[in-house]
Amino acid sequence: MEQQTKVLAEDNKQEIKVIREFNLPVELLFKAYIEPEIVAQWMGTKVLKLDSAPHGSYRFETTDPKGNKHLFSGTIHACEPHQKIIRTFEMEGTPFPVQLEFLTFESLSDETSKLTMHMVYKSVADRDNMLKLPFAQGINMAHNRLQEIVNTLK
Repeated sequence: MEQQTKVLAEDNKQEIKVIREFNLPVELLFKAYIEPEIVAQWMGTKVLKLDSAPHGSYRFETTDPKGNKHLFSGTIHACEPHQKIIRTFEMEGTPFPVQLEFLTFESLSDETSKLTMHMVYKSVADRDNMLKLPFAQGINMAHNRLQEIVNTLK
């Protein structure tokens, strides 16, 4: 099956771009990123906190198949409904430093939209280490779940 979420990473750059078109109105796509109940479903995580207001924050907890807990957190720097979210992202307790993420939501039609994520890392090495993980497959699977779950809200 073809990956619908595209992951673009140019050599010797500190960034990754993730692009995905959804069969969802932009309002619902945006809602999937700011409503704790929806985020928990498509990300398969426990949402401990999600305050999407500017200067708000979030904290998620996942449990791997071995029962180990992993925490993810960040600060929301900007949140403009149906347009953009600017936030930091940190995988707590790992050697990965905080990254900066720019999420842009674009309406393509009444029923379709596009998400572009521009992620900036502290160094090229940090970005390259992220790409050594099953990053592309994981984000594609999560976006597939997002599409399925949010379709039920239409």
